[in-house]
Amino acid sequence: MTQIAPDTAAGCATLFYDGRCPLCTKEMARLALLKDQQLQLADIHTLAPDPHLPDTDTLLRTLHLRMPDGRLLTGADANVAAWQYTRLGAWFRWMRWPVISSLVDRLYDAWARRRYKRLYIHKLKRTAD
Repeated sequence: MTQIAPDTAAGCATLFYDGRCPLCTKEMARLALLKDQQLQLADIHTLAPDPHLPDTDTLLRTLHLRMPDGRLLTGADANVAAWQYTRLGAWFRWMRWPVISSLVDRLYDAWARRRYKRLYIHKLKRTAD
């Protein structure tokens, strides 16, 4: 977990997502319908440069959630924390239970690496050819 500047929208958390990922966009659309006003959704591809955020490539590799106090959560931690801003939050908390969280982290990390490789690495290779 990284400490960065607090969100400019006082008291709000911001979830940074990949707006070019069909699955990510679909999940964000569902989250947008269910979330409260304390969670903002931000497409990484539309962000202005921000010295308080990781670079774009880092943001694209895994989900990031900037908490209202400036903490930056990543991966499964970010996903579960974001869903806490909905009425369904309790249904996601089991993914952070001590016995299960390491397995969830490994599965999420594998999925995130595969997603990034499919969307960005393969396209870079095709463009270079």
